[in-house]
This record gives sequence, structure tokens and C-alpha cells, in this order.
Amino acid sequence: MKVEAKKLDASKVQLDIEVPQETVKKKFEEVYEKVGKEARIPGFRPGKAPRDILEKHHGRLIQDEVIKGLIPEAYRGSIEREKIDVVEMPEISQVKLESHILSFRAVVEVKPQIEIKDYKNIKLKYKKIAVGPQEIDKSLDSFKESHKISALDDKFAKGLGYAALADMRASIERRLLTQKEDELRRQLQEDLLKQILDKARFRVPPSLIAQRLEELVKDAKVQLAIRQVPREQIASHDEKLRKELSPEAESQVKTFLVLEEIAKRENITDAEHLTQRTIEFLLSEANWVEE
Repeated sequence: MKVEAKKLDASKVQLDIEVPQETVKKKFEEVYEKVGKEARIPGFRPGKAPRDILEKHHGRLIQDEVIKGLIPEAYRGSIEREKIDVVEMPEISQVKLESHILSFRAVVEVKPQIEIKDYKNIKLKYKKIAVGPQEIDKSLDSFKESHKISALDDKFAKGLGYAALADMRASIERRLLTQKEDELRRQLQEDLLKQILDKARFRVPPSLIAQRLEELVKDAKVQLAIRQVPREQIASHDEKLRKELSPEAESQVKTFLVLEEIAKRENITDAEHLTQRTIEFLLSEANWVEE
């Protein structure tokens, strides 16, 4: 099989593919055998019609089946041989079958080459987490607001399932501390990704952005439906949702591609949790600086 690969731009590759006679002839034999067993031709029992009769009655069908069977096989073999990492189904054109030689052109969108360096030792600033007495008091006040006849004492705490007011205060402190820890992790992760993405240089494939945008729009519409927004009103939001969510779709795709590239370089192979495992790796390699 002959393959000529030509890079059209940063995200597209053109493949001119030629399938040799031997392969095409073999596929014709397979298709003739299959059609011969299934074809119903007057005057002949199934599987007994001569090849010239089959060709007369079903020649066009047989040729189409040969082409339909060979193009996917040849395309897959070509991208494997050329080591092309495709992201979208190919655009097939210029299909020719002459003298038992099949040729066609496939234009494919590919994952970009991502230039990224210095993704380790990222500087991350953080503050030590603590919960002050005034924060606990403020939370207790909100409980008091919902129980206006009650005083903030052990009896009040017992009514809410605590042995004493001190236990209730301790529980509130733990909850507030957990909230702060979660928020710190979120902020550190956002800071880490922003710094890494700022270092990456590549063009995000439009088809991947379009796919992700469709998913985000669909999710947004589901949320509107859950909130019992009328169907016709949801439909009218389509253009607005696409405009609002388009930057997020591009950001998410860019983030995934960068993390995927880092995972490849660092031999992170947990495919099911690739994104999270890569973020965990980057956080572990970061330079944490206390403010």
C-alpha cells in the first residue's frame, strides 16, 4: 500500500492512499463469494450462478462493496503506519477504482503538537488554614436565627443532636475547616492549570471544541429542564448557550490536551483517571510557598 502524507496546517493532514492490485483482487473474490451465496438470479440456484452472470446483474453492487470494505481498512492501516493521532472522522474524496487499483484521499484532523516545558516546580502560593472563634459565632448566630425563642446553651445544642454547646462548636469548626480546605485545593488547582496553560503553545482542533460545546450545551439544557423551564423556552436559549459556553469548551479541551501530553511524558497510564492523576502529579512537583 502506498501512502503519501502531507501536512496542510497545524491541525490537518492529507493522506493520498493507493491500495495495490493484489489486495483489491482478494477483496473482489471475497465479495463475489458472499454475493454469489445470497443473490437470487432467475435460472440459477443460490450459489451456482457463474461469475459473469453475477457481474452482469450485481457488478455495481459488488464494486461498491469492495470500495466500502477496503477504504476503512486502508485508512486505518495508513494512520497506524504514519503514526497519526486523529481526532475526527476523515473526509474521503477522489475515490478511484481502475485496473484493480483503488486510490483515495483522506483529510484528517489531528491532535496538535504541544510545546510545553517547565511544568514542574510551578510556584503555588498558599495561606495556612484556620477557623477563628468569630467565624464559629457567626455560624451559631444563623442557627439562632432559625430558632428565635432559644438561647445558645447546652440545651439548645442537645436539641440539635450534640452533647453540649462545646461539641456543637467543635463540629462547626470542623465543617468550616473542611470547606476552607476544599476551597484552597480548588484555588491551587486553578492557579496551577492557569500557569501551565500559559506556557503551552498550540492550536486547539476546532472539531474537539465543537464536540465539547455540544456536550456542555446538552448538559445546560438538562439542567434547565430539571428546573422545569418549558421546552420551547429551552430551545430558544440554544444560541445564547452556545455563545456563553464556547470559551469554556475551548478551555476544557485545551486543558485536557495539555494534561494528556504531560501524562504521556511522565508515563501516567491510569486512563480512567488520567486528568486527576496528572493534576496530582503536578501538585506534588510544584513549589509551594506560604504567604
